[in-house]
Amino acid sequence: MSQQPRERKRLSRVMTVPGVISELDDDQANSVASDVQSSLIQDRIIIVANQLPVKAKRRPDNKGWSFSWDEDSLMLQCKDGFHEDMEVIYVGSLRVEVDPSEQDDVSQLLLDKFKCVPAFLPPDILNKFYHGFCKQHLWPLFHYMLPLRRFTRLRMGFFLHSPFPSSEIYRTLPVREEILKALLNADLIGFHTFDYARHFLSCCSRMLGLEYQSKRGYIGLEYYGRTIGIKIMPVGIHMGQIETVLKHADNEWRVKELKQQFQGKTVLLGVDDMDIFKGLNLKLLAMEAMLKQHPKWQGRAVLVQIANPARGSGKDLEEVQAEIQESCKRINETFGRPGYEPVVFIDRPVSLSERTAYYNVAECVVVAAVRDGMNLTPYEYVVCRQGVSGSSSSSESSVPKKSMLVVSEFIGCSPSLSGAIRVNPWNMESTAEAMNEAISMSDNEKQLRHEKHYRYVSSHDVAYWSRSFFQDLERACKDHFRRRCWGIGLSFGFRVVALDPNFRKLSIDAIVSAYLRSKKRAILLDYDGTVMPQTSINKSPSQEVLSIINTLSSDAKNTVFLVSGRGKDSLGQWFSPCKKLGIAAEHGYYLRWSADKDWEICGQNCDFGWFQIAEPVMKLYTESTDGSYIETKESALVWHHRDADPGFGASQAKELLDHLESVLANEPVTVKSGQYIVEVKPQGVSKGVVAEKIFTSMADKGRQADFVLCIGDDRSDEDMFERIGNASTSGVLASSTNVFACTVGQKPSKAKYYLDDTSDVLHMLRALAEDSDPLSDEEDEDSRSP
Repeated sequence: MSQQPRERKRLSRVMTVPGVISELDDDQANSVASDVQSSLIQDRIIIVANQLPVKAKRRPDNKGWSFSWDEDSLMLQCKDGFHEDMEVIYVGSLRVEVDPSEQDDVSQLLLDKFKCVPAFLPPDILNKFYHGFCKQHLWPLFHYMLPLRRFTRLRMGFFLHSPFPSSEIYRTLPVREEILKALLNADLIGFHTFDYARHFLSCCSRMLGLEYQSKRGYIGLEYYGRTIGIKIMPVGIHMGQIETVLKHADNEWRVKELKQQFQGKTVLLGVDDMDIFKGLNLKLLAMEAMLKQHPKWQGRAVLVQIANPARGSGKDLEEVQAEIQESCKRINETFGRPGYEPVVFIDRPVSLSERTAYYNVAECVVVAAVRDGMNLTPYEYVVCRQGVSGSSSSSESSVPKKSMLVVSEFIGCSPSLSGAIRVNPWNMESTAEAMNEAISMSDNEKQLRHEKHYRYVSSHDVAYWSRSFFQDLERACKDHFRRRCWGIGLSFGFRVVALDPNFRKLSIDAIVSAYLRSKKRAILLDYDGTVMPQTSINKSPSQEVLSIINTLSSDAKNTVFLVSGRGKDSLGQWFSPCKKLGIAAEHGYYLRWSADKDWEICGQNCDFGWFQIAEPVMKLYTESTDGSYIETKESALVWHHRDADPGFGASQAKELLDHLESVLANEPVTVKSGQYIVEVKPQGVSKGVVAEKIFTSMADKGRQADFVLCIGDDRSDEDMFERIGNASTSGVLASSTNVFACTVGQKPSKAKYYLDDTSDVLHMLRALAEDSDPLSDEEDEDSRSP
């Protein structure tokens, strides 16, 4: 008995049921929301874009809609790069307005027949979002035009099909940080060229303080515990679609017609959108200059310019259209003659079939855009000039296998077309010379350049692009199932935070309970960024901080240490009221068990001859890096660049690190980089060594700690967390010891707990102080000293 197919669920327009999507689906597929380790090969992929890859038409009887695939849609073409068993669902808006009474039926029809899920935006929202914010603000700005403003787990990739501007341009956007943070919720961010990616990374560095890392050929950004991959891959064309058009009989007829029309002429072709960034008028002016500088082409060279209808509107576009019309008229009146028109301007929709016919007769394609994310016109032209392999038609076999390209250096496809003549479109004389060179070049040279371009274009088509992006998305998400992700914030403030499954916020109730049960406690506290905010200008402790730490250190059951990178003099002076407080200064090089004890030197070597080597090198970088300075400690030298230009400061820090490691290679020192610092200090000095020394001393005196609290906020504190994690296995701490290693801020750490900020730290310490007992007169006050 055959199984009856199940009826597909109707798609609800508004989802109000709490829970996860997988719980609303009858099919128990291996979705990315499940805990089942799965590959995406047998899974479902959801492609989200502004518009669905379908065309919509009202039925002739005005009763409902008819839909068909939009073969030119990149969303649809991407499918060729996926496995044939992959279920692809498209999410986006329609180009037409659908009445609310018809939206349910339209949604179900699109889901059933096209696997498309439409998002019906109210007209006012659509206008503000697309025609307003996207087109009037983002689109001009991403093309380097500054507007004069009057006033849980899923894999997510984002690809930007436009330029990304330099940080100097992007930083003028009022919502600059919000957009960057929103983009960083993706697991993989793609760009057409390295320039666009470099600009994005520079913005992340300057505005968010994030530095990228390159490892084994991949670029990554660390952000809230996640590594966001950066993909550089120019999109390609749909080879099959163009080859199908080339085989069509109508195309052959159209090519013959155009060859007859331009018989005896050399055709230069331009195919562009009617847009203020496409440089149409610059191209016309370059054509005019070529005809003037090289009169031999008068009567012979023809520029056919196809201008696709404008997608937007506005005063700027109207001015450009007027300039184009004026230039066409002037050039044709100046150089035209009976039977010869130097500029043929086509400002109507041109089908792909007709476009390929023009490609076939053109000796050269010229792209003079002043900014363009990619521009696939040169790719299409190269494929059309190659023709269809194995074609038996006489006209097809006669298509010359040669082509020439003159392209703007400001378009995304320019780097991949190494045989093209690259130009600055603003320099019209240079563009004119390039056009002359292209059509004057020998056939053999044109053939060699064409073959080079065709090899690249044919092997890097849209299927290759989508497949490569998808593979990198899987690679970027390989650690998903080993991590726990949290969504924090709303709207542009939303961010995804990835944490270790055992990483959680420190519960005050839990730590107070453990504190009260214990008899021998060790409390280790960092200073800057832990009990003192990093942003505070006055770095001396407040009376509240002094009171809390004094209370904790006065409890006979407690051994309390301040473990800091600061110098011993400032720390000793600031915390002089805390008589029983231990201090480890300069990351532990100096150590004092209490105010009435002498400072000990814990370093292995007291020879500081390396100061005379390191200091001149640091001074050299300080002089050349505005905003940087040197901090001289008794045991270390620190170069700070927090106040320098973010990009230049980071670059100088890397150079300084390499320089110091080279000149100090034979010295007993360690060179490390940290948050806006490069530090040189003696070997064997770290906060981890301090922690182990304190625990060992307590154990030797019969006071092995049964409670450990360690709090810090930066890279140097990770040494403490690591030593504490290993202390129980080495016997320094008992396996039953309650250990609370805690970092400040939700970020990747070797600590198992976190507190959000310094106010959280003080709130927790205050709670412990309230449950502490002051040191009694009978208590041996030296019991905590070595």
